[in-house]
Amino acid sequence: MPALINPSILSADFANLERDLHAIATADAAHVDVMDYHFVPNLTLGLPVFERLVQVSPVPVDGHLMIADPDRWAPAYAEAGAASVTFHAEAAQAPVRLARELRRLGARAGVALRPATPVEPYLDLLAEVDMILVMTVEPGFGGQSFIEGTLPKIRRARRAISEQDLDVHIQVDGGVSRDTIERAAEAGANVFVAGSAVYGAEDVPGEIETLRAMAERHVH
Repeated sequence: MPALINPSILSADFANLERDLHAIATADAAHVDVMDYHFVPNLTLGLPVFERLVQVSPVPVDGHLMIADPDRWAPAYAEAGAASVTFHAEAAQAPVRLARELRRLGARAGVALRPATPVEPYLDLLAEVDMILVMTVEPGFGGQSFIEGTLPKIRRARRAISEQDLDVHIQVDGGVSRDTIERAAEAGANVFVAGSAVYGAEDVPGEIETLRAMAERHVH
């Protein structure tokens, strides 16, 4: 599998989002976090801004919905043109039905798990999704440190995907940097969300390329 770098615009300048999207034009996608003050104690942006970001982004938009009631709200983000829409397992009432609806609307469907949420209940449903997002920090805020205890969960997910011979990506989000990306890749992740590590770098395209090269040595 390729190593994909999806910088998070949570670390971008919210007054200059179009400029900062173009700064990551060499990335594989732009990771856009939607937070609603309900599922997580933070608020970022909603559907109208998300839709405009899709329209001006030089790369596909990878939507991560940290919101309550994604069964109701998530399909609109697929309709807005997101390349992928990831909802949280803890918030969805009917995750398989929702994943199928997202796919019907033309988006890749992802299911996200908080650090303490076990992956086992979802291993039999892997064929219904295109990606599992293993949160490597608690969702809701940028700049947190990587939780090492999530690595065994990544390994179990990758083993199950391999055993079922599926084309399902594993994304990690939170604390991803030069210090942690190789361990996440070795565990089985292949899609890496990096916020402050990318936007805090002096050379943003160079940092994207460095992270991609580091991950590719270990992705399997």
